[in-house]
Amino acid sequence: MTVKTEEFDYVIVGAGSAGCVVANRLSADPTIRVALLEAGGRDTNPWIHVPVGYFKTIHNPNTDWCYTTEPDPGLNGRSLKWPRGKVLGGSSSINGLLYVRGQREDYDDWASAGMIDWAYDKVLPYFRKAEDFQHGANDYHGEGGPLKVSDMTFTRPICDDFIAATSALDVPVTDDINGANQEGAGYFHLTAHRGRRCSTAVAYLKPVRSRNNLNVITHAHASRIQFENGRAVGVEYRLGKNSHESNNIRTDDGAHRVVRATREVILCGGAINSPQLLQLSGVGPADLLREHNIEVVYDAPEVGENLQDHLQIRTVYKTNKPITLNDELSRWDQKARAGLQYLLTRSGPLSMAASQAYAFCRTRLSNQRPDIQYHFQPLSADSPGEGLHPFSAFTASVCQLRPTSKGTIRINSTNPYTAPTIVPNYLSTELDCQTAIESIKFTRAIMDAPRMKQHIESEMLPDPTATSDDELLHQAREIANTIYHPTSTCRMGTDAAAVTNPRLKVNGVQSLRVVDASVMPKIVSGNTNAPTIMIGERAADMIIEDNQ
Repeated sequence: MTVKTEEFDYVIVGAGSAGCVVANRLSADPTIRVALLEAGGRDTNPWIHVPVGYFKTIHNPNTDWCYTTEPDPGLNGRSLKWPRGKVLGGSSSINGLLYVRGQREDYDDWASAGMIDWAYDKVLPYFRKAEDFQHGANDYHGEGGPLKVSDMTFTRPICDDFIAATSALDVPVTDDINGANQEGAGYFHLTAHRGRRCSTAVAYLKPVRSRNNLNVITHAHASRIQFENGRAVGVEYRLGKNSHESNNIRTDDGAHRVVRATREVILCGGAINSPQLLQLSGVGPADLLREHNIEVVYDAPEVGENLQDHLQIRTVYKTNKPITLNDELSRWDQKARAGLQYLLTRSGPLSMAASQAYAFCRTRLSNQRPDIQYHFQPLSADSPGEGLHPFSAFTASVCQLRPTSKGTIRINSTNPYTAPTIVPNYLSTELDCQTAIESIKFTRAIMDAPRMKQHIESEMLPDPTATSDDELLHQAREIANTIYHPTSTCRMGTDAAAVTNPRLKVNGVQSLRVVDASVMPKIVSGNTNAPTIMIGERAADMIIEDNQ
């Protein structure tokens, strides 16, 4: 069988939160040929562009990898669904639209560990470069960048009450968690514009799709990186049905292709797919590779290690009055009215992000900076996509910002279509367990403040009879879930064990980089999409500098 081979300067694997950024910036030079491979399809599903559409796109195999973790002892043996975007824009096309950069100290800690180019003062210009902020430029925000960042447009009075109740616990009220100081309570910023999602596919890819030197290939499932004498020279992929390359439709289902890279291969697959592809290609723990009869290109024991994620404890409270979205959207005519409102004005419940109000707070375990984050929603559901509860209730989800538990991503087959084994190891350290306990206590203190207490009929989750530390930890293990922020499986560092160096080059081989959330040395203190976009911006400049 003849395998078609094409040649480019750069081959980027993954058109997600970072991949679209890198493709845009590299192809700005018309002399540079760029191929961008995406395993998913085009972002034509209309629900992708409706902010509340994540209810329809996660757990949907047409837009989501639909990963599942192994049963986790830290969660009393439960397995969790781990959505990851499988479409142009990646997870930025199916996430909750929340724009959160993390804390200054996160990046300064990276710099203190030797990655001086990732200090806060070094990365802030790239956050600003990416951004087109609704209120214009200032010391912390940018104007004119590709990514639209806007204020929350959909709120409800109970959100105001949550913010006020949190401030009663000496948490300041703030209107900008992406400014000088993250600590406080207020309303999220969104990656949205005029009531529509602004994914990286919309922001970075759509405006430049006409570039002759940028070739975007969808339904292209990468199967292996090609190496010659320790240098990455190309990527093998399988072309799926209804694949799309530039303006041509291909239907050669299962066809094998190769794209050669004369300069670099750049992995932007995310914290699951990037380590999986490295391992399938012979870069990873040697024992694991030999177990699957994969030739070892480079023994890199930490590929797939150091997995971190934010674990949310979803506390749910029933209200004594019909004041939540559960009541507003309980009947078909109410849903129809909301749909019509969105069609006519791009406003209303369908313009809603995954959460409305935030609070970044310090438990007694952290005197220096916030160690927990709240996502407040004036609604309740068992999980996204399963519909709202048939009673009035709200959700105050709380997560530990800097967990110390670490998991693994490891292949279990040489078949690139077989999902790797995901072992999060949630709540496996004493600090994480204590923070979970303190998080529930902090939540109950907020709900006991007058502005929230007036609305509450009863505590639904966790079990209100759980009061001791042991009982609260058990409840956390029973009800906690991922908040969809996996990172650090190809961590950068200056030590010999690091998977990538501070320029994001993969150690032990040549002409190969990883540019996505997997390179974070430690998870950032907040939602991970904005930092991943920043990593794409920073990396693009590094790639251009290193190849001049």
